[in-house]
Amino acid sequence: DAVGILILCLTSAAAALDFKYHHTKELEEFLRGVHAAYPSLTHLHSIGRSVKGRDLWVLVLGRFPTHHKIGIPEFKYVANMHGDETVGREILLHLIDFLVTNYGRDPVITRLLNNTRIHIMPTMNPDGFEATKVPDCYYTPGRYNANGEDLNRNFPDAFEDNRASIQPETQAVMDWIKNETFVLSANLHGGALVASYTFDNGNPVTGSLKGYSRSPDDDVFIHLAKTYSSNHASMYKGMGCDNRQTFPEGITNGYSWYQLEGGMQDYNYVWGQCFEITLELSCCKYPPEDQLGKFWRDNKVALIEYIKQVHLGVKGQVTDKNGNPIPNAIVEAKGRPHVCPYRTNQQGEYFLLLLPGTYVINATVPGFKSMLKTVEIPDNTGNFSAVKQDFSFAEVSDKISSKVASCPKTPLYQELTRASAAVKPTVHLLVLMTVVLAILK
Repeated sequence: DAVGILILCLTSAAAALDFKYHHTKELEEFLRGVHAAYPSLTHLHSIGRSVKGRDLWVLVLGRFPTHHKIGIPEFKYVANMHGDETVGREILLHLIDFLVTNYGRDPVITRLLNNTRIHIMPTMNPDGFEATKVPDCYYTPGRYNANGEDLNRNFPDAFEDNRASIQPETQAVMDWIKNETFVLSANLHGGALVASYTFDNGNPVTGSLKGYSRSPDDDVFIHLAKTYSSNHASMYKGMGCDNRQTFPEGITNGYSWYQLEGGMQDYNYVWGQCFEITLELSCCKYPPEDQLGKFWRDNKVALIEYIKQVHLGVKGQVTDKNGNPIPNAIVEAKGRPHVCPYRTNQQGEYFLLLLPGTYVINATVPGFKSMLKTVEIPDNTGNFSAVKQDFSFAEVSDKISSKVASCPKTPLYQELTRASAAVKPTVHLLVLMTVVLAILK
């Protein structure tokens, strides 16, 4: 019938994705076409607008695309936050096409979409992309948004006071992170060939004096970066883009590469409870169109394998004696404290990315005794589900409301430095007083 013919046409249109650059109108038409062809598998929405009023489109894919479902982790890819770094923008469109056309056909893709909610933002900086009139391999003013701001220097920073004025695109992403339970993410860039991981900034607390800024989950971040690089056609070789720049195994700690203030990946990890890495996918920032097919082929497997890592570790719910969820309960693995403690969402859920091993998971409801549980974690990514470990606080009734202030926006690690420095004079003073009292006696 007419409806069937329309759906067939839309499906064909969605599948016929050329290897070329898609400007704003074409990109929107493609996303709308995919959503129309796969309405039960996708959800298309704008999380905000750019300086010039262009929508910041996100296509969500999964068995429950319109809303969060308990136990199903949230994953995201973001590309083109630097408007002149274009490869990520295009390969995410091809990733969308690959996922929807293989759902129900490929058992791995089917299980992936049945057990993961995947958010894809092809462009965070549509104004910068449209402003890049003369593509260049190295640099154009289109890197910045329409206010001339670098969006990857525009987020609150965990180490310094970032005085940059928060841009509309940045604020939209910050709100998006706040409103979803993202567990894992990657942002796609160009200009190098490497997987870079947190921290991008640092101080002596995190090891900056040794040229490496280490997070509490450094082992997980190394694994995530290696997962992408080892599944990429050539990133794992670590050759970089010239003789001066080499990256063993195709990965780098962000700070070790170069210090960056106000970066998106550090913001995700500290304030969003989301592990994010930065993927540099092309030596040329804005390569010719005839190379886009190769870039897709080089990254296709890595993009899928990286999404699977959202199922690492442990997940569960924290509930009261009546089985009601407890939001804002702190749940963390012992020995891995975050400066902004990781808390349960409104459904009482937590997700912790951890490598296979034995861990003690600590759940705390403010005002009550903590619960500790030892958990043996296998590699469950192939099963598309992290190990499940729930916590039930029998002494907590459903009348309690765990209201916890949001994490401060002031530099957190800087405060730790000041605190540790402030302790020393106090200790010295106590020693001096002890000596004086001994002499007086």
